[in-house]
Amino acid sequence: MWFDAEGNRLSTPNFPGFDTLGTLKTIMDTGYDYSWFILTQKIIEKEFALSGSEQNPDLTGKSIKKVLKRILPGAPDPVQAFIDYGEDFIVADSIENLVIKMNRLTGKKLLNIEKVRQQVEARDRAIENKFTKDLQVTAMIGARNYLGDKLIRTAKPHKLLDPKNGPLLAVRLHILSRKTLGGLQTDLSCRVLSVRGEPIPGLYAAGEVAGFGGGGIHGYRSLEGTFLGGCLYTGKRAAAGILEYLR
Repeated sequence: MWFDAEGNRLSTPNFPGFDTLGTLKTIMDTGYDYSWFILTQKIIEKEFALSGSEQNPDLTGKSIKKVLKRILPGAPDPVQAFIDYGEDFIVADSIENLVIKMNRLTGKKLLNIEKVRQQVEARDRAIENKFTKDLQVTAMIGARNYLGDKLIRTAKPHKLLDPKNGPLLAVRLHILSRKTLGGLQTDLSCRVLSVRGEPIPGLYAAGEVAGFGGGGIHGYRSLEGTFLGGCLYTGKRAAAGILEYLR
């Protein structure tokens, strides 16, 4: 479950892996630059994804044996390391102790135990109802219709407050910017433009930083996989522009 800094569950469709930009705006509108995951040991073993090649040795190493280990109980080694040593990872045996530790981590008493408990209990009740209106639970069930996700990427839907699924965990999530979707204003020859819109002699930009290339060419909601084409194109345009400039 995803909560804001004050312990309010994020509304639909602000679920992990859904509308990232919409969720980012929702979090920033709260006035805080962090939010919380509340989950169980079973969930973090299957569903907690870490970005970066070093955090996914089984995939980057193309090891079928290591990938298949994801089916087995237990968190992947990189995830377990974060659980054991990460300052933003909290483990507790009850929702009461979890919230107390969450408040202690931030140094503020923003989270109310009863308020958080009621929201988690409501979500747990939805697990029992096959006609549930909890859209996150519905999405979880839908994701498990694909065998690969059922075996490796998703945990079987369960109650968070059931001790057999524990311990409970909370993870504080901070906002991190990884791309600019442009940044430098450029013309069609990839020449960088000044504040007055005039080309700066000898200065070119290519890739994601280029104003009309990289992410910028695809708009505000561009996807990472679409950036490569723009990067290649701007690189070619910049090279042609530089050759023309040197003549």
